[in-house]
Amino acid sequence: MNRLLAFAMLLSVAVVSGCAAGNHPELRPYTAEETHQLALEDLNRRGLSYDEYQARKNQLMAQPQIQQAPEFDTRGEFNAQVNAPTKARQG
Repeated sequence: MNRLLAFAMLLSVAVVSGCAAGNHPELRPYTAEETHQLALEDLNRRGLSYDEYQARKNQLMAQPQIQQAPEFDTRGEFNAQVNAPTKARQG
């Protein structure tokens, strides 16, 4: 009887953990800043000569980065990365 109970508990835990593994967050596209950072990291891993590395890094750094407009989150609060508090608003 103990083996049957242990097997049933093990099976239920396996089923429940399998269901929980399917709740992945939705994938989102990379921002322009993240894409630029990934390109620089990829460049570091390529094993290029110093001259080639510097030439490609200069090309990446010369590309203008797209500045995104500040966004509101789902709760209606302003994005904290854009809106820095000032002394006039603190008191």
